[in-house]
Amino acid sequence: MNPIRIALDKATGSAMLLRRATLCAVIAALAGIALLALAGWFLTAAAMAGAAGTLAVQAFNYLVPSAAIRLLAILRTVSRYGERLWSHRAALEAMGGLRASLFARLAAQDSRTALPLSSGDAAARLTGDIDALEDMVVRRPSRTAGLMAALAGVMLAASGGWLSALLLAAMLAALPLLLRSLARRLTEGPAQQAADALGALRARYVELASARAEIAAYGLGDRVMAELAPLTRRLDRARARLFIGEGVQAALLAAYSALAVMLVLLGADAPAPLVALALLASAGAVEAMAGLSRTAFRQASVDAGLARLAALDALPLDDAPAPSATTAHAIRLGGVELRPGARVAVTGRSGSGKSLLAEGLAGLRLVTADVALGGHPLAACSGAELRDQFALSPQDAPMLAGSIADNLRLARPGIDAADMVDALHVACLDQRIASLPGGIDYRLGEAGGTLSGGERKRLSLARALLTGRPWLLLDEPSEGLDAATEALLISRLRIWLDRTGTGLILISHRPAPLTLTDRQVPVSAIAPLPGQGLPGVASAA
Repeated sequence: MNPIRIALDKATGSAMLLRRATLCAVIAALAGIALLALAGWFLTAAAMAGAAGTLAVQAFNYLVPSAAIRLLAILRTVSRYGERLWSHRAALEAMGGLRASLFARLAAQDSRTALPLSSGDAAARLTGDIDALEDMVVRRPSRTAGLMAALAGVMLAASGGWLSALLLAAMLAALPLLLRSLARRLTEGPAQQAADALGALRARYVELASARAEIAAYGLGDRVMAELAPLTRRLDRARARLFIGEGVQAALLAAYSALAVMLVLLGADAPAPLVALALLASAGAVEAMAGLSRTAFRQASVDAGLARLAALDALPLDDAPAPSATTAHAIRLGGVELRPGARVAVTGRSGSGKSLLAEGLAGLRLVTADVALGGHPLAACSGAELRDQFALSPQDAPMLAGSIADNLRLARPGIDAADMVDALHVACLDQRIASLPGGIDYRLGEAGGTLSGGERKRLSLARALLTGRPWLLLDEPSEGLDAATEALLISRLRIWLDRTGTGLILISHRPAPLTLTDRQVPVSAIAPLPGQGLPGVASAA
């Protein structure tokens, strides 16, 4: 499906705004052609009247043409403003709807089988590619306007003679074919190379920007710039070739316009004022068609980005209703059966696959270990089923660049301030948050901003508590805490688990959190399925 059509379908009213913009563009184009033609006739007729003597000057009515020229100029200006206003508004609304739709599709994908998109690649698609599409939506009204202006130019050229009109029509009909051939030869390759180079540069820049603190701390700025240099040179070379092609195309267009005007002049057999009218109308018609072709050229330069957006829009949405979060399922880890509400620690040496197992239970990655949920192998459970059962607080807790409340609201809809304060209390973070300006409305920077690693960890824990899911997955929940804070956290977690009846699967190398559990399961006991392997788990078995 056409990505522009996809974008317009995402925002109610955008199509209507674009139709208004198209109407304004047509009026502006027709007013511009009429203004050129009338100005040519008026100047020539006035000059001839002046040369004919005083009586001819006095008989010449210059008021009506002058007023018509002013009216056409005002009409063109107002219509052009309306076109810009409505086309940009339509584009902004459409892009907002498209970004939300594409993000929803990406978020709905089962992480175990989703497209292997890095954060940089995803960001490039949702920013650069959509920006390119936005430009195409803004330019869309010019297509209809260009065709209408070209038709009007041919009709006005007929005032110089039917042969002039036929010659101009032939020139205009051949122009798109000529420009398409030129674009293919001069700009299609460089445009594709520039799009690919820009996408690669954006993706790598986003990845490096996420590690800017480490880059600064270790003095790696020069090395990073050296790494980016080949990507920027590749982009510069492609753009240089693209600009050269555009320059050649502009030069040929100027020559083509001059040739069209010359043919119209050679075919004219009318009085001089009408010939002047035909000549300027012809020049305006060629310019209108050139603008239409430039829009098509722009389309060619962003085709790769539009294809990437179409691929994202083709991703399926999980419309199946998720099971009720109040229904807890039993879990089997190898030969160990865990009833709802059980508390178990998964143990093993570092690198043995404990965190991979936790992420697999949460539906973040494919796990082929002998694990079952509700009697079904984990691989047979949908991502929605896993997300409905498990709330994960991972080792490296991701944070939004928003307020603390924004980060907590990710847990589920309908969370109020009292719920947040209660979860923060259990996570031993309530006093710290209360001391910040604005409390839970305090805004964090990227990656948690001013919060320490232990504080981000506890904020992630509070978010997991707020989900209300039957099983809590905690990966090193007390890492980075002093002994007193760790003891208080364990005490409050025990009370919360007793009160809610939530099951616990814990990963920890520290002895204090292990007191929350009733039993321990070595990760080596959770064998991979026959003929399959789980990184880390298989090596430990």
